[in-house]
Amino acid sequence: MKILSLKAREILDSRGNPTVEVELKTQKGEFVSGAPSGASTGIHEAVELRDGGARRGGLGVLKAIKNIEEIIAPKIEGKEISSQEEIDGLMLELDGTDNKSKLGANAIVAVSMAACRALAAEKNIPLYQFINELFNQKREQSLSLPSPCFNVINGGAHAGNDLDVQEFMVVPQASSFAENLEIGAEVYRELKNALKNKMGPSAVNVGDEGGFAPSLEYPEEALDIILEASEKKGLRQKIKFILDVAASQFFEEGKYKTKMGAFGGEDFADYYCDLISKYPIIGIEDPFAEDDFGSWTILKSKLSDFGTIIVGDDLTVTNPERIKMAADKKSCDAIILKINQIGTITEALASAELAKRLGWKIIVSHRSGETGDDFIADLAVGIGAEFIKSGAPARGERAAKYNRLLKIESKIRQ
Repeated sequence: MKILSLKAREILDSRGNPTVEVELKTQKGEFVSGAPSGASTGIHEAVELRDGGARRGGLGVLKAIKNIEEIIAPKIEGKEISSQEEIDGLMLELDGTDNKSKLGANAIVAVSMAACRALAAEKNIPLYQFINELFNQKREQSLSLPSPCFNVINGGAHAGNDLDVQEFMVVPQASSFAENLEIGAEVYRELKNALKNKMGPSAVNVGDEGGFAPSLEYPEEALDIILEASEKKGLRQKIKFILDVAASQFFEEGKYKTKMGAFGGEDFADYYCDLISKYPIIGIEDPFAEDDFGSWTILKSKLSDFGTIIVGDDLTVTNPERIKMAADKKSCDAIILKINQIGTITEALASAELAKRLGWKIIVSHRSGETGDDFIADLAVGIGAEFIKSGAPARGERAAKYNRLLKIESKIRQ
Protein backbone atom coordinates (compact mmCIF):
# COMPACT_ATOMS: atom_id res chain seq x y z
CA MET A 1 0.00 0.00 0.00
CA LYS A 2 1.50 3.32 -1.08
CA ILE A 3 0.63 6.29 1.10
CA LEU A 4 0.10 9.33 -1.11
CA SER A 5 -0.54 11.88 1.64
CA LEU A 6 -1.26 12.25 5.35
CA LYS A 7 -2.99 15.37 6.65
CA ALA A 8 -4.44 16.32 10.03
CA ARG A 9 -6.93 18.87 11.30
CA GLU A 10 -8.43 20.05 14.57
CA ILE A 11 -12.11 19.12 14.94
CA LEU A 12 -14.60 19.09 17.82
CA ASP A 13 -15.44 16.08 19.93
CA SER A 14 -18.84 15.44 21.50
CA ARG A 15 -18.04 17.68 24.48
CA GLY A 16 -17.14 20.59 22.20
CA ASN A 17 -13.43 20.18 22.88
CA PRO A 18 -10.76 20.01 20.18
CA THR A 19 -9.50 16.65 18.99
CA VAL A 20 -7.41 15.27 16.14
CA GLU A 21 -8.77 14.03 12.82
CA VAL A 22 -6.48 12.60 10.15
CA GLU A 23 -6.97 11.98 6.45
CA LEU A 24 -4.75 9.32 4.92
CA LYS A 25 -4.79 9.03 1.14
CA THR A 26 -3.85 5.98 -0.93
CA GLN A 27 -4.69 4.88 -4.46
CA LYS A 28 -7.80 3.25 -2.96
CA GLY A 29 -9.17 6.54 -1.63
CA GLU A 30 -9.14 8.78 1.44
CA PHE A 31 -9.46 7.27 4.91
CA VAL A 32 -10.49 9.45 7.83
CA SER A 33 -10.30 8.72 11.55
CA GLY A 34 -10.85 10.84 14.67
CA ALA A 35 -9.19 10.49 18.07
CA PRO A 36 -11.55 10.12 21.06
CA SER A 37 -10.83 11.70 24.44
CA GLY A 38 -11.69 10.58 27.97
CA ALA A 39 -12.84 12.68 30.94
CA SER A 40 -12.28 9.93 33.50
CA THR A 41 -8.72 8.92 32.66
CA GLY A 42 -6.28 6.64 34.45
CA ILE A 43 -2.85 7.92 35.47
CA HIS A 44 -1.23 5.03 33.58
CA GLU A 45 -2.83 5.87 30.21
CA ALA A 46 -0.86 6.98 27.18
CA VAL A 47 -0.55 10.76 27.15
CA GLU A 48 -2.99 12.90 25.19
CA LEU A 49 -1.05 15.89 23.87
CA ARG A 50 -2.72 19.27 24.46
CA ASP A 51 -1.37 22.74 23.64
CA GLY A 52 -1.86 24.53 26.95
CA GLY A 53 -1.95 28.31 27.04
CA ALA A 54 -4.97 30.56 26.55
CA ARG A 55 -6.23 29.34 23.19
CA ARG A 56 -9.29 27.07 23.45
CA GLY A 57 -8.87 26.82 27.20
CA GLY A 58 -5.53 25.11 26.77
CA LEU A 59 -7.21 22.13 25.12
CA GLY A 60 -6.06 22.77 21.56
CA VAL A 61 -4.33 19.95 19.68
CA LEU A 62 -2.21 21.94 17.23
CA LYS A 63 0.96 20.41 18.70
CA ALA A 64 -0.35 16.91 17.97
CA ILE A 65 -1.32 17.97 14.45
CA LYS A 66 2.14 19.46 13.88
CA ASN A 67 3.67 16.17 14.99
CA ILE A 68 1.59 14.30 12.43
CA GLU A 69 2.38 16.64 9.57
CA GLU A 70 6.03 17.39 10.35
CA ILE A 71 7.26 14.16 11.97
CA ILE A 72 5.02 11.23 10.95
CA ALA A 73 3.94 12.29 7.44
CA PRO A 74 7.46 12.81 6.01
CA LYS A 75 8.38 9.28 7.09
CA ILE A 76 5.44 7.59 5.35
CA GLU A 77 4.32 9.75 2.41
CA GLY A 78 5.33 8.17 -0.86
CA LYS A 79 6.31 4.96 0.93
CA GLU A 80 4.99 1.43 0.56
CA ILE A 81 3.51 0.22 3.86
CA SER A 82 2.88 -3.51 3.95
CA SER A 83 1.29 -4.06 7.38
CA GLN A 84 -0.34 -2.54 10.43
CA GLU A 85 2.65 -3.52 12.54
CA GLU A 86 4.96 -1.65 10.18
CA ILE A 87 3.22 1.70 10.43
CA ASP A 88 2.52 1.36 14.17
CA GLY A 89 6.11 0.31 14.81
CA LEU A 90 7.38 3.31 12.87
CA MET A 91 5.30 5.70 14.99
CA LEU A 92 6.43 4.04 18.22
CA GLU A 93 10.03 4.44 17.10
CA LEU A 94 9.49 8.09 16.21
CA ASP A 95 7.87 8.73 19.60
CA GLY A 96 10.43 6.80 21.63
CA THR A 97 8.67 7.18 24.99
CA ASP A 98 6.82 4.69 27.19
CA ASN A 99 3.64 6.79 27.30
CA LYS A 100 3.46 8.45 23.84
CA SER A 101 4.28 11.82 25.41
CA LYS A 102 6.45 13.06 22.53
CA LEU A 103 4.04 12.70 19.61
CA GLY A 104 0.86 12.35 21.68
CA ALA A 105 -1.43 9.31 21.85
CA ASN A 106 -4.15 11.40 20.17
CA ALA A 107 -1.86 11.90 17.14
CA ILE A 108 -0.73 8.28 17.01
CA VAL A 109 -4.12 6.65 17.46
CA ALA A 110 -5.80 8.67 14.72
CA VAL A 111 -3.08 7.71 12.22
CA SER A 112 -3.15 4.08 13.34
CA MET A 113 -6.92 3.80 12.81
CA ALA A 114 -6.81 5.53 9.42
CA ALA A 115 -4.00 3.21 8.29
CA CYS A 116 -6.02 0.18 9.42
CA ARG A 117 -8.95 1.32 7.28
CA ALA A 118 -6.64 1.86 4.31
CA LEU A 119 -5.04 -1.58 4.67
CA ALA A 120 -8.48 -3.20 4.79
CA ALA A 121 -9.46 -1.37 1.61
CA GLU A 122 -6.23 -2.50 -0.02
CA LYS A 123 -7.38 -6.10 0.50
CA ASN A 124 -10.96 -5.28 -0.57
CA ILE A 125 -12.41 -6.63 2.67
CA PRO A 126 -14.51 -5.03 5.44
CA LEU A 127 -12.64 -3.44 8.33
CA TYR A 128 -13.94 -6.01 10.84
CA GLN A 129 -12.68 -8.86 8.66
CA PHE A 130 -9.25 -7.24 8.31
CA ILE A 131 -9.02 -6.76 12.09
CA ASN A 132 -10.04 -10.39 12.51
CA GLU A 133 -7.21 -11.46 10.21
CA LEU A 134 -4.75 -9.35 12.19
CA PHE A 135 -6.02 -10.85 15.43
CA ASN A 136 -5.91 -14.40 14.07
CA GLN A 137 -2.17 -13.99 13.60
CA LYS A 138 -2.12 -14.02 17.39
CA ARG A 139 -4.95 -16.48 18.11
CA GLU A 140 -7.88 -18.02 16.23
CA GLN A 141 -11.04 -16.00 16.76
CA SER A 142 -14.25 -16.32 14.76
CA LEU A 143 -16.44 -13.33 13.99
CA SER A 144 -19.12 -12.62 16.58
CA LEU A 145 -21.28 -9.71 17.71
CA PRO A 146 -20.70 -8.20 21.16
CA SER A 147 -23.42 -7.63 23.73
CA PRO A 148 -24.10 -3.89 24.04
CA CYS A 149 -23.86 -2.14 27.41
CA PHE A 150 -26.04 0.98 27.41
CA ASN A 151 -25.08 3.72 29.85
CA VAL A 152 -28.58 4.96 30.64
CA ILE A 153 -27.81 6.89 33.84
CA ASN A 154 -24.64 9.00 34.05
CA GLY A 155 -22.84 10.06 37.21
CA GLY A 156 -19.31 10.77 38.42
CA ALA A 157 -17.09 12.66 35.99
CA HIS A 158 -19.69 12.25 33.22
CA ALA A 159 -22.45 14.31 34.84
CA GLY A 160 -23.14 17.20 37.17
CA ASN A 161 -25.21 15.25 39.70
CA ASP A 162 -24.42 13.64 43.08
CA LEU A 163 -24.03 10.03 41.93
CA ASP A 164 -20.59 8.66 42.73
CA VAL A 165 -20.98 5.72 40.34
CA GLN A 166 -20.10 6.93 36.85
CA GLU A 167 -22.11 4.59 34.65
CA PHE A 168 -25.24 2.51 35.16
CA MET A 169 -25.25 0.23 32.13
CA VAL A 170 -28.17 -1.89 30.97
CA VAL A 171 -27.04 -5.14 29.30
CA PRO A 172 -29.93 -6.78 27.37
CA GLN A 173 -29.97 -10.56 27.27
CA ALA A 174 -31.47 -11.34 23.83
CA SER A 175 -29.84 -13.58 21.25
CA SER A 176 -29.09 -11.02 18.52
CA PHE A 177 -27.56 -7.57 18.47
CA ALA A 178 -30.63 -6.11 16.78
CA GLU A 179 -32.90 -7.43 19.54
CA ASN A 180 -30.53 -6.16 22.23
CA LEU A 181 -30.48 -2.70 20.65
CA GLU A 182 -34.27 -2.65 20.55
CA ILE A 183 -34.49 -3.62 24.22
CA GLY A 184 -31.94 -0.99 25.20
CA ALA A 185 -33.76 1.73 23.30
CA GLU A 186 -37.12 0.73 24.83
CA VAL A 187 -35.71 0.81 28.37
CA TYR A 188 -34.05 4.17 27.69
CA ARG A 189 -37.30 5.66 26.36
CA GLU A 190 -39.37 4.40 29.28
CA LEU A 191 -36.72 5.49 31.78
CA LYS A 192 -37.02 9.01 30.41
CA ASN A 193 -40.77 8.94 31.13
CA ALA A 194 -40.25 7.51 34.61
CA LEU A 195 -37.64 10.11 35.59
CA LYS A 196 -39.68 12.99 34.19
CA ASN A 197 -42.86 11.86 35.95
CA LYS A 198 -41.12 11.30 39.27
CA MET A 199 -38.62 14.17 39.37
CA GLY A 200 -39.63 16.73 36.76
CA PRO A 201 -38.21 17.82 33.38
CA SER A 202 -34.67 18.53 34.65
CA ALA A 203 -34.24 14.85 35.55
CA VAL A 204 -33.94 13.93 31.87
CA ASN A 205 -31.01 16.22 31.14
CA VAL A 206 -28.18 14.04 29.85
CA GLY A 207 -24.53 13.55 30.73
CA ASP A 208 -21.49 13.19 28.49
CA GLU A 209 -22.46 9.76 27.21
CA GLY A 210 -26.15 10.39 26.54
CA GLY A 211 -27.46 8.78 29.71
CA PHE A 212 -29.77 10.75 31.98
CA ALA A 213 -28.23 12.70 34.86
CA PRO A 214 -30.99 12.99 37.50
CA SER A 215 -30.37 14.41 40.96
CA LEU A 216 -29.97 11.03 42.65
CA GLU A 217 -27.37 10.20 45.29
CA TYR A 218 -27.30 6.45 45.85
CA PRO A 219 -26.71 3.58 43.43
CA GLU A 220 -29.81 1.79 44.68
CA GLU A 221 -32.01 4.72 43.59
CA ALA A 222 -30.66 4.57 40.06
CA LEU A 223 -30.97 0.79 39.80
CA ASP A 224 -34.50 0.80 41.20
CA ILE A 225 -35.84 3.34 38.72
CA ILE A 226 -34.22 1.52 35.78
CA LEU A 227 -35.85 -1.73 36.92
CA GLU A 228 -39.16 0.08 37.37
CA ALA A 229 -39.01 1.39 33.79
CA SER A 230 -38.03 -2.05 32.49
CA GLU A 231 -40.91 -3.68 34.34
CA LYS A 232 -43.37 -1.26 32.77
CA LYS A 233 -42.25 -2.41 29.31
CA GLY A 234 -42.24 -6.08 30.33
CA LEU A 235 -38.45 -6.23 29.99
CA ARG A 236 -37.26 -6.63 33.58
CA GLN A 237 -36.24 -10.25 33.08
CA LYS A 238 -34.41 -9.39 29.85
CA ILE A 239 -31.82 -7.01 31.27
CA LYS A 240 -28.85 -7.13 33.62
CA PHE A 241 -26.43 -4.45 34.80
CA ILE A 242 -22.77 -3.55 34.60
CA LEU A 243 -21.65 -0.63 36.77
CA ASP A 244 -18.62 1.55 36.09
CA VAL A 245 -17.73 2.91 39.50
CA ALA A 246 -14.55 4.79 38.42
CA ALA A 247 -13.51 4.67 42.07
CA SER A 248 -10.20 6.47 41.50
CA GLN A 249 -12.29 9.63 41.19
CA PHE A 250 -13.25 9.60 44.88
CA PHE A 251 -10.28 7.80 46.47
CA GLU A 252 -8.67 10.16 48.98
CA GLU A 253 -6.17 9.51 51.77
CA GLY A 254 -6.70 5.76 51.61
CA LYS A 255 -10.50 5.98 51.78
CA TYR A 256 -13.36 5.81 49.29
CA LYS A 257 -15.31 8.93 50.11
CA THR A 258 -18.86 8.51 48.82
CA LYS A 259 -22.36 9.77 49.56
CA MET A 260 -22.86 6.56 51.56
CA GLY A 261 -19.88 7.41 53.74
CA ALA A 262 -16.12 6.78 53.72
CA PHE A 263 -15.07 3.17 53.16
CA GLY A 264 -11.88 1.23 53.58
CA GLY A 265 -11.14 -1.31 50.85
CA GLU A 266 -12.65 -4.38 52.53
CA ASP A 267 -15.73 -2.51 53.73
CA PHE A 268 -16.30 -1.22 50.20
CA ALA A 269 -15.93 -4.76 48.88
CA ASP A 270 -18.65 -5.87 51.32
CA TYR A 271 -20.88 -3.06 50.06
CA TYR A 272 -20.47 -4.30 46.48
CA CYS A 273 -21.30 -7.86 47.50
CA ASP A 274 -24.47 -6.66 49.21
CA LEU A 275 -25.46 -4.64 46.13
CA ILE A 276 -24.85 -7.61 43.82
CA SER A 277 -26.95 -9.86 46.05
CA LYS A 278 -29.93 -7.50 45.57
CA TYR A 279 -29.66 -6.57 41.89
CA PRO A 280 -28.88 -8.47 38.66
CA ILE A 281 -25.36 -7.05 38.34
CA ILE A 282 -23.08 -9.10 36.09
CA GLY A 283 -20.06 -6.79 36.16
CA ILE A 284 -18.33 -4.11 38.23
CA GLU A 285 -15.81 -1.87 36.45
CA ASP A 286 -13.08 -0.05 38.38
CA PRO A 287 -14.51 -0.80 41.83
CA PHE A 288 -11.31 0.51 43.43
CA ALA A 289 -8.51 2.95 42.65
CA GLU A 290 -6.04 2.07 39.91
CA ASP A 291 -3.18 1.12 42.26
CA ASP A 292 -5.17 -0.27 45.20
CA PHE A 293 -4.44 -3.84 44.14
CA GLY A 294 -5.11 -5.29 47.57
CA SER A 295 -8.76 -4.22 47.56
CA TRP A 296 -9.28 -5.59 44.03
CA THR A 297 -7.96 -8.97 45.18
CA ILE A 298 -10.23 -8.98 48.22
CA LEU A 299 -13.30 -8.30 46.08
CA LYS A 300 -12.37 -10.95 43.53
CA SER A 301 -12.17 -13.50 46.32
CA LYS A 302 -15.50 -12.41 47.82
CA LEU A 303 -17.26 -12.58 44.44
CA SER A 304 -16.00 -16.05 43.53
CA ASP A 305 -19.48 -17.54 44.05
CA PHE A 306 -21.45 -14.72 42.39
CA GLY A 307 -20.33 -15.08 38.78
CA THR A 308 -19.91 -11.31 38.55
CA ILE A 309 -16.96 -10.13 36.46
CA ILE A 310 -14.55 -7.54 37.84
CA VAL A 311 -13.48 -5.24 35.03
CA GLY A 312 -10.21 -3.32 34.89
CA ASP A 313 -10.11 0.03 33.09
CA ASP A 314 -8.00 2.58 34.99
CA LEU A 315 -6.33 -0.48 36.49
CA THR A 316 -5.26 -2.05 33.19
CA VAL A 317 -5.42 0.84 30.63
CA THR A 318 -5.26 -1.51 27.61
CA ASN A 319 -1.59 -2.10 28.49
CA PRO A 320 -0.16 -5.66 28.43
CA GLU A 321 2.18 -4.91 31.32
CA ARG A 322 -0.65 -3.64 33.53
CA ILE A 323 -2.82 -6.60 32.49
CA LYS A 324 -0.04 -9.01 33.50
CA MET A 325 0.29 -7.22 36.83
CA ALA A 326 -3.46 -7.47 37.46
CA ALA A 327 -3.41 -11.18 36.55
CA ASP A 328 -0.49 -11.88 38.89
CA LYS A 329 -2.31 -10.16 41.75
CA LYS A 330 -5.64 -11.84 40.90
CA SER A 331 -7.30 -8.44 40.69
CA CYS A 332 -9.87 -8.87 37.91
CA ASP A 333 -11.15 -11.16 35.16
CA ALA A 334 -12.14 -8.70 32.42
CA ILE A 335 -10.73 -5.61 30.75
CA ILE A 336 -11.95 -2.47 29.07
CA LEU A 337 -10.26 -2.09 25.68
CA LYS A 338 -9.75 1.53 24.57
CA ILE A 339 -7.35 2.08 21.67
CA ASN A 340 -6.34 5.58 22.73
CA GLN A 341 -5.30 4.34 26.18
CA ILE A 342 -2.35 2.56 24.55
CA GLY A 343 -2.04 4.39 21.21
CA THR A 344 -1.93 1.89 18.34
CA ILE A 345 -4.05 -0.88 16.87
CA THR A 346 -1.11 -3.29 17.15
CA GLU A 347 -0.73 -2.70 20.90
CA ALA A 348 -4.50 -2.87 21.48
CA LEU A 349 -4.64 -6.24 19.73
CA ALA A 350 -1.76 -7.49 21.89
CA SER A 351 -3.75 -6.53 24.99
CA ALA A 352 -6.85 -8.28 23.64
CA GLU A 353 -4.85 -11.42 22.85
CA LEU A 354 -3.40 -11.49 26.37
CA ALA A 355 -6.86 -11.06 27.91
CA LYS A 356 -8.20 -13.92 25.78
CA ARG A 357 -5.27 -16.12 26.78
CA LEU A 358 -6.04 -15.42 30.44
CA GLY A 359 -9.67 -16.42 29.88
CA TRP A 360 -10.86 -12.89 30.61
CA LYS A 361 -13.83 -11.06 29.08
CA ILE A 362 -13.30 -7.98 26.90
CA ILE A 363 -15.45 -4.85 26.79
CA VAL A 364 -14.50 -2.66 23.83
CA SER A 365 -15.19 0.93 24.79
CA HIS A 366 -15.71 4.43 23.45
CA ARG A 367 -14.63 7.52 25.42
CA SER A 368 -16.79 10.23 26.94
CA GLY A 369 -15.43 12.70 24.38
CA GLU A 370 -16.29 11.01 21.09
CA THR A 371 -16.49 11.68 17.37
CA GLY A 372 -18.76 10.11 14.79
CA ASP A 373 -16.01 7.56 14.06
CA ASP A 374 -17.44 4.02 14.35
CA PHE A 375 -14.09 2.16 14.26
CA ILE A 376 -14.65 0.41 17.60
CA ALA A 377 -17.71 -1.43 16.26
CA ASP A 378 -15.54 -3.25 13.72
CA LEU A 379 -12.85 -3.75 16.35
CA ALA A 380 -15.27 -5.46 18.74
CA VAL A 381 -16.45 -7.86 16.05
CA GLY A 382 -12.96 -8.53 14.73
CA ILE A 383 -11.54 -9.62 18.09
CA GLY A 384 -14.68 -11.41 19.28
CA ALA A 385 -15.20 -9.11 22.27
CA GLU A 386 -17.95 -10.24 24.60
CA PHE A 387 -19.25 -6.69 25.15
CA ILE A 388 -19.15 -3.18 23.73
CA LYS A 389 -20.05 0.05 25.48
CA SER A 390 -20.72 3.22 23.56
CA GLY A 391 -23.00 5.13 25.91
CA ALA A 392 -26.76 5.47 25.73
CA PRO A 393 -28.76 4.37 22.67
CA ALA A 394 -28.97 8.07 21.77
CA ARG A 395 -26.83 10.95 20.41
CA GLY A 396 -25.20 10.65 17.04
CA GLU A 397 -21.68 9.86 18.19
CA ARG A 398 -22.97 7.01 20.40
CA ALA A 399 -25.61 5.64 18.02
CA ALA A 400 -23.05 5.56 15.18
CA LYS A 401 -21.29 2.62 16.81
CA TYR A 402 -24.51 0.71 17.49
CA ASN A 403 -25.86 1.36 13.99
CA ARG A 404 -22.62 0.11 12.48
CA LEU A 405 -22.99 -3.11 14.46
CA LEU A 406 -26.49 -3.56 13.04
CA LYS A 407 -25.00 -3.41 9.55
CA ILE A 408 -22.22 -5.82 10.41
CA GLU A 409 -24.68 -8.29 11.91
CA SER A 410 -26.80 -8.21 8.77
CA LYS A 411 -23.72 -9.00 6.67
CA ILE A 412 -22.14 -11.80 8.69
CA ARG A 413 -25.45 -13.53 9.34
CA GLN A 414 -26.58 -13.55 5.71
